[in-house]
Amino acid sequence: MKFKNTTPLTQILDLLFQVYEARVPDVRKITNAMIKQKMVKDQSDIINDHIAFRTMGVPNLGIASFEKIFLFHGYTRMDFYHFDSKKLDAHWYAPPTSDLPRVFISELKVELLTNKAQEIIKKYTNSIESDPVDALDLNDIRTVANFFQTPLWSLPTKEDYENLLKESEYAAWVIYNRYYLNHYTISVHDLPHPYNTLEPFNEFLKSLGIQLNDSGGEIKTSKDGLLRQSSSVANHVEAIFSEGETKQIAGSYVEFAERGVLPEFLDIDPKKLQRKHRREGFETSNADRIFESTFTSQLKK
Repeated sequence: MKFKNTTPLTQILDLLFQVYEARVPDVRKITNAMIKQKMVKDQSDIINDHIAFRTMGVPNLGIASFEKIFLFHGYTRMDFYHFDSKKLDAHWYAPPTSDLPRVFISELKVELLTNKAQEIIKKYTNSIESDPVDALDLNDIRTVANFFQTPLWSLPTKEDYENLLKESEYAAWVIYNRYYLNHYTISVHDLPHPYNTLEPFNEFLKSLGIQLNDSGGEIKTSKDGLLRQSSSVANHVEAIFSEGETKQIAGSYVEFAERGVLPEFLDIDPKKLQRKHRREGFETSNADRIFESTFTSQLKK
C-alpha cells in the first residue's frame, strides 16, 4: 500500500501488503503499467479504497475476533450485510483518518452448511480453544503483521478442500488461504482523466491481459448508481496439502472501485472533492458478485 505517513497501523498494513503483492502477480503488473501510463508516480500514489478479509464463523474466530485488530487501531464498525445464498455475514469499518483504506470483513455462517461440511471445518478449527487475537500485543507491529500469515489450524487434506469446494467455495478458500489479504482496491475515481471511470480503466486492464470477473457484468453497480465496482479474477497459487499433494487453487485478486459524488455536493469544484463528498459504504448485490472473483466459474474462463 506504501503509505506516505508512518504510524503503527500503516506499518502493519504495509507489511501485510508486501506478502499480498508477492502472492498476486497482477498487483505489480497493474501498478507498473499505471506508472508507465503516467496515472501515478509509484504505488504510494494509488488510493486504496478498501481491503477485505474472509473468516470462519466458529467459536473464537470470525468477525468478532478479527475486528478487534482494527477496532484497537481506531477503526469504527459500520453497516452490516448478509449474503443469503453464500451463507455469509459482513461488516465494513471506517478508518480513523481519510488516508487509510476502509476494511471489509466477511464471515462464513458455518452452522448453515451441511453436517458434512461443518464436520470438515470443525476438524481443523476445534483445536482453537481461545480467541487468538486476545493473545496478541496489538501495539507490536511485527506480531500483528505476522498474525495475518500465521496458520491457525493445520493444512487441510486435498480431499477435505475439494469436498468443501463443492458446497462453499468461500469455505474452501478460507480453509487453505486463512487470513491472507483477500484483495485491495484501487480507487479509480481518484485517477487522472480519462482513467477515472471504470469503462476506460477496465479497457486498460484488459489490454494488459488482466481477466475481469464478469459475474453480474464486468461492472457491478449499486441501486443508487453511485458505487461501481469491478475486480480481477484471482491469481492461482500452488496449494500444497497436508499429505503433500498439490493443486492450483484460487489465491487473491485486485478490485477497482468508482465512488460517485453525492447529489448535495455536485456543485463542488472537482479538484476540491474529498472522500466525505462521495458515496460511502458498500452494496450487498455488488459484493455478492465480487466474492466470485475466487470461484471456479471465473477461474476456468
